[in-house]
Amino acid sequence: MRIFTKIACLGAALALAAPAHAWGPTGHRIVGQIASDNIDGRTRAEIALILGEGETLAEVATWPDEQRSDPHEYWQETSVPWHWVTVPEGKTYDEVGAPPEGDAMSALSRFTQTLRDPAASREDKALALRFIVHIVGDLHQPLHNGNGLDRGGNQFAVNWFGKPTNLHSVWDSAMIDGNGLSFTEYTARLERHMDAGETIAWWDADPQVWMTESIALRTAIYPDENGASLGYFYQWTWRPVAEERLAKAGVRLAAYLGMVFAGE
Repeated sequence: MRIFTKIACLGAALALAAPAHAWGPTGHRIVGQIASDNIDGRTRAEIALILGEGETLAEVATWPDEQRSDPHEYWQETSVPWHWVTVPEGKTYDEVGAPPEGDAMSALSRFTQTLRDPAASREDKALALRFIVHIVGDLHQPLHNGNGLDRGGNQFAVNWFGKPTNLHSVWDSAMIDGNGLSFTEYTARLERHMDAGETIAWWDADPQVWMTESIALRTAIYPDENGASLGYFYQWTWRPVAEERLAKAGVRLAAYLGMVFAGE
């Protein structure tokens, strides 16, 4: 597994909260690019029919976050909860389900139905595809699987290399962007260290599996106290895990899209 940290000992940590944004632009684009590098020919053709030849999965991966600048109610209120799930400690998603306004899991299901609907317009399918690409990435970010206590770490203050921020922002972007790599450079770096066995092992189109893994990580990544000072040791410990989540998300996005377009 080379640069990736094995996570086998973390399976007992189950608890999460509700965040605002997931991976930053770099992270989401990495997921989209890895997916694009792993999809089969049919899936690539289906995507091209929906998006056209010029728009890539890496490009659309950030679109739902970018649209949050649109003042329309759809982007300011309706779609906001579709970026996370909330599963209190000691509960499972099956026990709590989605709230009335929906969440990432219910949105993923609904947008999947749109992609499979032969009567859906190309415009509706494009919206659905862009959201699916984004949501798959979101569900692999541990703090987008929240416990309902601190908005997925947004309200958990930390100092990152001496600068005040919050735990959610550290996981969204600070650890990833701290490498100073573009998303193409980062993707290439991760893919150089992925082997065929990992791709096969990670090839899982079940969102429940992705979510359960993220929930298992959630408690473990919290510092001992609010306001903790984090730096090199935290980065050394957790950045390989964040990178593995991005790599898994890319592989699984390819698996999920393949399943959707194959009608499975």
